[in-house]
Amino acid sequence: MTGVYKLEIKESSTELKSLLRDQKTASDKERVQLLYLLKSQQAKTLQQAAELLGRHRVTIQTWTRAYRQGGLQQLLTHKPHTGAPSTLPPWAEEKLKQRLEQPEGFESYEEIRQWLASNLGIEAPYKTVHKWVYYRLKASPKVVRPRSEQQDKAQLEDYKKNWQRTWQC
Repeated sequence: MTGVYKLEIKESSTELKSLLRDQKTASDKERVQLLYLLKSQQAKTLQQAAELLGRHRVTIQTWTRAYRQGGLQQLLTHKPHTGAPSTLPPWAEEKLKQRLEQPEGFESYEEIRQWLASNLGIEAPYKTVHKWVYYRLKASPKVVRPRSEQQDKAQLEDYKKNWQRTWQC
């Protein structure tokens, strides 16, 4: 008979209901809810459970297989999503961080990219360098603004001290 599952759920409906309330993540709640739907006979087949949960039937089968193999502990265990390893080694990240902290800084992200290639031997695309510097190291290139040679230094210092008073009038 198609759609009939052979899954012996050890926990009672009340245990599953209280366990459902205790779950912190949405994915864990869905998995416990699957067991609750099957135990309480609200879903008679895995296909019905999949429709009620808004998941694909194969996903539900994967979850039931995990429960069969190791119970609740196996069902609620997730594989870590590690992602790709960073192309910037930790030693290079530290050197770049030190260089960014220096007062002269860089003019642009392209200059940072060129510095990485010439000094550390690391070729990286512009987009990657921008992500490292802006999002990961929380820094940015320091572009020095041009200043006139004819500026009166005393007048500039006086303005810096009193600029707020001029706007309060």
